[in-house]
Amino acid sequence: MKTVIFAALAAAAVSAPAFAQDAAPFTGPRAGVTLGYDKVGGEDGFAYGVSTGYDLALAPRITFGPEVSLSDTTVGAGGTEISRDLAASVRLGYVVTPRVLAFGKVGYANTRIEASNSNFGFSIEGVRYGGGVEFAVTGNTYISAEYQRTEYEDNFGGRDAGVVGIGFRF
Repeated sequence: MKTVIFAALAAAAVSAPAFAQDAAPFTGPRAGVTLGYDKVGGEDGFAYGVSTGYDLALAPRITFGPEVSLSDTTVGAGGTEISRDLAASVRLGYVVTPRVLAFGKVGYANTRIEASNSNFGFSIEGVRYGGGVEFAVTGNTYISAEYQRTEYEDNFGGRDAGVVGIGFRF
């Protein structure tokens, strides 16, 4: 029994570095900025924000990890404006080439809507999902392009965003 346990530990120790090597430019902590197109309730605008996350190698070409983002938008209609958007997601990625990661994500979003020229506001929650690609410019710098869709509660409607970003891995 000890031999089987030792063999399993040895195999894990040898394979874990191999996983990390194949997914190397796409593992570890990361932080970046995003900007792009945003559409909420039929109104178009400009979205901008920051995001941070941590990616782990699950298999030679598979990554997985949490992501948190904070963003804002210029979208506003009928005397209201979106003042902030918070999201927490999990991201699953596939290393297409040594420098390109394709990913999908799903998570929770909370958006604050406020009345213009007033202190009145409310938050709506929803499910955010999307996907995109990340390109490793250097070992610790990346650029990305992503589509995000948010489905809000209480038939509020949805939100579509197409963003590009630049970030750094630590």
